[in-house]
Amino acid sequence: MPPVKRFTVLLVFTALALFTLYRLKPPSSYKFAPHRPPLDDGRFHWETRSQLHPVSSMIPLPTGKKVEIPRIQFKFPPEDTEARKLREERQKAVKETFVHTWKGYKEHAWLRDELTPISGGNRSTFGGWAATLVDSLDTLWLMDLREDFAAAVAAVREIDFTNAESEKINVFETTIRYLGGFLAAYDVSGGRYPVLLEKAREVGEMLYAAFDTPNRMPVARWDWMGAALGNEQEALEKTLLAEIGSLSLEFTRLSQLTRDPKFFDAVQRITDQLAAQQMDTKLPGMWPIIVNARTGNFTDGGFFTVGAMADSAYEYFTKEYLLLNGRSPQYRDLYERFLPAANQSLLFRPLTPSNLPILFPGGLAISTPTDHTLSPHCEHLACFAGGMVALGSKVFDRPQDMEIAKGLVQGCVWAYESMPSGIMPESFEAVRCEATEDGAECRWNEGRWLGAVAKKVVEDEEERGVESTIGSVEEKARKRIEDYKLVPGMYDIGDRRYILRPETIESLFILYRLTGDPALPHTAWRMFQAIQKHTRTEFGHAALSDVTVPDPPKDDSMESFWTAETLKYFWLMFSESRVVGLDEWVFNTEAHPFRREG
Repeated sequence: MPPVKRFTVLLVFTALALFTLYRLKPPSSYKFAPHRPPLDDGRFHWETRSQLHPVSSMIPLPTGKKVEIPRIQFKFPPEDTEARKLREERQKAVKETFVHTWKGYKEHAWLRDELTPISGGNRSTFGGWAATLVDSLDTLWLMDLREDFAAAVAAVREIDFTNAESEKINVFETTIRYLGGFLAAYDVSGGRYPVLLEKAREVGEMLYAAFDTPNRMPVARWDWMGAALGNEQEALEKTLLAEIGSLSLEFTRLSQLTRDPKFFDAVQRITDQLAAQQMDTKLPGMWPIIVNARTGNFTDGGFFTVGAMADSAYEYFTKEYLLLNGRSPQYRDLYERFLPAANQSLLFRPLTPSNLPILFPGGLAISTPTDHTLSPHCEHLACFAGGMVALGSKVFDRPQDMEIAKGLVQGCVWAYESMPSGIMPESFEAVRCEATEDGAECRWNEGRWLGAVAKKVVEDEEERGVESTIGSVEEKARKRIEDYKLVPGMYDIGDRRYILRPETIESLFILYRLTGDPALPHTAWRMFQAIQKHTRTEFGHAALSDVTVPDPPKDDSMESFWTAETLKYFWLMFSESRVVGLDEWVFNTEAHPFRREG
């Protein structure tokens, strides 16, 4: 064989070998440009839409030397045979629950948003773009369900983000479920499936159009068709803090992978607005739950919480800091101004018969500088806070905050274990524990609990314009406790449902990975058993309408976060600690893990 031909053959074989190796094990610092669809195919493409308010100068991704961040995850000791067997048995049970759910989705709701788990039907709730399928992609990969993963990846090409089944799109939900779902699936599968980044880019280009407003603040509830037609649009005067403040992780990761700075630029402008006004609100360090995105004024509202309508805006400060490897100190500043305000003004200890040192975040209403009213309103949604504070404690080297995190996590565990069903309700009101002047710990006082219950009876009577015929305060209280199935420490249960939420197991998982507390997996297992027992149906798992009874009735609903978050966190709780290690990965608020780059 002539030398030139021999060299050519050798070169070809070498290239093929390198390509095969690359496909099997891509480098940890992989960078892939997405496949760009042809722009002359006769279809509408979001990236070809002209911006009415283009950005004159892009804010680039921060560069420079990587900041040294302390080790986050606990260094777990070697596992003995018995412990491994127990852990793997529990993990197998979680996986079986997911497989049962996925089978129902495949057979009865394929490429639809949600399965209706009792009737075996389906429904469209998030644009009709197969929310459960996209939200479950990374769970499929992590659980080693590779055939199902491949089938789902093949199906994503059918999802058309230039058309929707709803007139308005929730930009936040679309970002965390769809954009986050595609990005995480791309990351956990090591970049082996370029179509995932292609679809992420497609969603990102669509959502980027929601930022095309005079002040570049996004339209949270968005008329996508008007935007596609080139209509003028403005951000809303009433925008939820969570909906505008929880987009940074997904858009940043998209910029990191595509090397297109416009996505990071879009969300960084929001962060700059938040930072500029953080200390000018009625509760310096925090923002009200409703802000004016149209004018850019984030200071006027008077209600503050880390629960519904605000939650993930605060969660994302530490996580964005991690995703950027500390190259933007702004996110640390945001967190370290927020947490003291929340700790001082929102967190409270409830009165419980066991006198546990547990905590819950309440809601603070500020009508005047001197009129502050803390509502002891406890939400399952706010149970993410324990994990948030635990993570911040490690990342920002704030060891004093870990006790706060533990108190918040144990508060939600108490709420689970207090219910006859073993499952926490959506929301309830608790009696605040008030320490005595001499600093002694508060102790259980049944009279205070009965008094709080009776006060609620009177308030309800006044609201309805009726008066109870029951005589004494204690009699009124005991009658309400019996009728409303109140447990000691709770004086009202406003929402008795469980909608398959993940927030408590999320915080348990994070706290376990950070502290190694061996009691936490057992707590998680009890929770899983209760949830699995009460929610399982023929086709999947159903939400519950009343967890205050031993056998809760079911609702025909199964949100996509059941497979995206709840089951994923339970499965990871019983995984080896190296699986999605918290020093290498960052979870978005929908439990989609993004790889941290060097």
